[in-house]
Amino acid sequence: MNSNLLYIVAFVMAFVTACIITPLSKKFAFKVGAVDMPKARGIHTKPMPLAGGTAIVAGFVITVALLAPTIKNLQLPNLVGLLGGGLVITVVGLLDDIYDLPAKIKLFFQILSALIVVATGTSIQAFSWPWAPGGVILLGSFSNIVTIVWIIGVTNAVNLMDGLDGLATGISSIAALCLMFISILNGEPTAVLLTAALAGSCLGFLPHNFNPATIFMGDTGSTFLGFTLSVISIQGLIKSYTAITIIVAVLILGLPIFDTFFAILRRVANGKPVMQADRGHLHHRLMDRGYSHRRAVLTLYGVSGGFGIAGILIAMDDIKLALIIIAIIVTVWFADFISKHIKVNNKRQ
Repeated sequence: MNSNLLYIVAFVMAFVTACIITPLSKKFAFKVGAVDMPKARGIHTKPMPLAGGTAIVAGFVITVALLAPTIKNLQLPNLVGLLGGGLVITVVGLLDDIYDLPAKIKLFFQILSALIVVATGTSIQAFSWPWAPGGVILLGSFSNIVTIVWIIGVTNAVNLMDGLDGLATGISSIAALCLMFISILNGEPTAVLLTAALAGSCLGFLPHNFNPATIFMGDTGSTFLGFTLSVISIQGLIKSYTAITIIVAVLILGLPIFDTFFAILRRVANGKPVMQADRGHLHHRLMDRGYSHRRAVLTLYGVSGGFGIAGILIAMDDIKLALIIIAIIVTVWFADFISKHIKVNNKRQ
């Protein structure tokens, strides 16, 4: 099968599969008790079915299992590591949606999933540093540790972004499509297949999850998406010694990474546990500023897309334009922040 046709088939197959399975996921969620009850920091006033992520996982796994054998020079151990670790993440996510597991237990299984990935040959071997000899720092014995930290970090970053209808699903779709484009440029057919399947699964689920949502993906979906994106970014980008690839990956996943980074700083500064949920995330702040649910989500889609385009441009060696896009995003965000404070001060006066 022609490579381009294969990727289109993968996207469509995953999309249709997720679409078909999502209604079944709703029934399954209520049957097993994976239900999100109204809470103080939430936005829904009625019980909502969780575990919609099972539709995303099914769309992705079925598509990859059927089409991966057609890929030439398929790195089977790497694929087994991704699917094996993803299975562990999915099962633990589902149990968390039902029983609300302690953070330590979830972290333990996230580490286990990352170890499965590392044990099957996927790891970050190097990252760029302009002042190092050759512009690259080889990680050597620290490679596996850095890889595990990266996987766990991105997994939780995407999970923390899952606070508004369709937000994490849409941002994951954007990230997957950006990774797919760069994987095509890098000549990584397996990574292209994986990202096409992941994007298709997310977009097949999104109509049910966009505001007003009829189902949530739950930790079943959000942790699976974060885990899968983190591993694919290594297999499709970072595993080479190209000096700029780590920056590209960080940019493409920039919104959830930066939001999580500031959430950690905020909680540490306020003397609160790092894992304690709050309403300080970007999506909460937009809602608190008067943005409608949809406007907040679409705004963050735009920011995520901007970061993704910047990442693609850097991968294409157009660093100037990438920096201009990042500067525009920061400037607009800062201007909005200042204008909001001016309005608040005027009201107080």
